[in-house]
Amino acid sequence: MADCPDPEAFVAIAREHADLADIVASVKALRRAEADLAGIVALIDDPATDAEMREMASLERADLETAVEAMGHAVRLALLPKDAADARSVILEVRAGTGGDEAALFAGDLFRMYERYAAARGWKVEVISQAEGTMGGFKEIIAEVRGEGVYARMKFESGVHRVQRVPATETQGRIHTSAATVAVLPEAGDVDIDIAESDLRYDYFRASGAGGQHVNKTDSAVRITHLPTGFAVAVQDQRSQHQNKAQAMKLLRSRLFDAERERQDKARSADRRAQVGSGDRSERIRTYNFPQGRVTDHRINLTLYKLPQVMMGDLDELVGALITEHQAALLAAQA
Repeated sequence: MADCPDPEAFVAIAREHADLADIVASVKALRRAEADLAGIVALIDDPATDAEMREMASLERADLETAVEAMGHAVRLALLPKDAADARSVILEVRAGTGGDEAALFAGDLFRMYERYAAARGWKVEVISQAEGTMGGFKEIIAEVRGEGVYARMKFESGVHRVQRVPATETQGRIHTSAATVAVLPEAGDVDIDIAESDLRYDYFRASGAGGQHVNKTDSAVRITHLPTGFAVAVQDQRSQHQNKAQAMKLLRSRLFDAERERQDKARSADRRAQVGSGDRSERIRTYNFPQGRVTDHRINLTLYKLPQVMMGDLDELVGALITEHQAALLAAQA
């Protein structure tokens, strides 16, 4: 680190050093515990050890064996291959699916759930683009969620979320089923995706809907199309054309980065089951049943009867279970 003149390289090496320092500390603690255990075993096996000392040593041996097992598991987890994107902020996209107005309302509920979860963890949420539903909620809402390790905790949210409840517009009290789609994309940096200016087409048009005096008076809305892939993003919610263009480029970079990561994942593994589920946007991952007050994650067969708390942003139990299952799958694959 002291011999590194390049600031970017210094930051990368410093981050790697911090990661390795934690692993080294864990290994050293494990080795100390193993040495202590070996000493206790030798004491127990020594014929010269009196009965009282042997009994005390046996009790300590049980505690040390438990500690060594736990430390060994922690070291194995620390040595698992890391997703390079885990530390990144994300682009969060929530879209209403089947179910009409009720789907848009549910999409709004999901987005507010993520907002509360982000607030509880000290992350910042900034809306990039939104299209409101006719009766509330959102047909689509896209936001940036910034913070340390956001992608690591939110990456398993991608997929179809299904809701079962009685809509406010239902006069017969019948339960309806609708859905919303969530996509969580790791935010791409300038160095992650090389985009040639010649590959981009810019279209400028007048923004529509709420937004202040500039709406319908200036061509402030921006659509950027990446010609080689056909990806197109449009942003109109910011106050100026420059701001809309910057947000659109950020969104386009993240989508291209996500597509490239997915392509590489498919190249490495035909079924991509190293993660919990495939991450496919069309895969139904979770059901929120309001009459029964339960939420079920279908990928790990986990049902929690705490739906009100979950909708208020209490996602730690769900997220923790998904991370644990993911780690277990990686450990099994290595074994």
